[in-house]
Amino acid sequence: MSTPRAPRVIEHDEPLPLGPAEVPPVPDPDLPEPRAMQAAAALAATRGSTLGRWFWRAAGALVAFLAGLAVWDTVTALLARNPALGAAAAALFALVGLLALLLALRELSALARLARVDRLHRAAAEARLAADLRGARAVVAALGRLYARRPELAAGRDELARRAPEQLDAAALFDLAETHLLAPLDAAAEREIAAAARTVAAATALVPLALADVAAALVANLRMIRRIAEIYGGRAGTIGAWRLTRSVMTHLLATGAVAVGDDLIGSMAGGGLVSKLSRRFGEGVVNGALTARVGVAAIEVCRPLPFHARPRPRVTQIVTRALAGRVGRGD
Repeated sequence: MSTPRAPRVIEHDEPLPLGPAEVPPVPDPDLPEPRAMQAAAALAATRGSTLGRWFWRAAGALVAFLAGLAVWDTVTALLARNPALGAAAAALFALVGLLALLLALRELSALARLARVDRLHRAAAEARLAADLRGARAVVAALGRLYARRPELAAGRDELARRAPEQLDAAALFDLAETHLLAPLDAAAEREIAAAARTVAAATALVPLALADVAAALVANLRMIRRIAEIYGGRAGTIGAWRLTRSVMTHLLATGAVAVGDDLIGSMAGGGLVSKLSRRFGEGVVNGALTARVGVAAIEVCRPLPFHARPRPRVTQIVTRALAGRVGRGD
């Protein structure tokens, strides 16, 4: 019978390259890939080169110039042929030009409103960091003016106005405003995210066409980001919504957030289980989870106050509520 060996200690002078918490997870080949959302994010974040942008600007100016000449020639020709027809054509063209001007003014107003919310966000972060009570009061006052015409926030505005003078700390004042003004808006934004996640999941699972799910994911995300901006006071127009979507998608691609992360582990597990039955349904679950992540990023961009008093929305919880009816569970 051999004598058991005594334990030995092997010293390792160099530090280990990775700790237990930093080791990447073992890849699972059965997990579905969120191809539709990755393609939609890449498409939305695409930004042309400077030369290409100047080309399209010059082309647009040329088309507008030629269209103006064609309108002028048409109106003058009609006036020469029949003054009544020429006057009617001139009135119609003037109406179209007026409507185009009003649309342009609305887009500029939407961009200005988005910029206003962004300035409030930056000012709130700076005032909290510097413990600037005067700056915090200015931000909260601007926040009250921003939501002055929102009847669903009337009770929160009254409570904030009653308790704000009692606050002697910038952080406490911001927490009070976040609790009474932004809590209903956060709930509405999460409902929009859940609806978009359901739409993307269903489109991926049920639409057999190759690019249809990508188009559905892109349209659903555009609509979701626009609605979130409107909820928080942005009211993004067409151009503003596209710029906001591009900035959100660019941020997600830069941070690798369109890949699997800690907040998607539960959804990926669910997608893996569903993919045992149907690959398309598994991809639908994961694409819905990534849509929820895009929505959370949009909340952080559009929200006038950073998250502090209220917890940041969790993707897993939103996806669970969004897909509960599709996997046989109630809310």
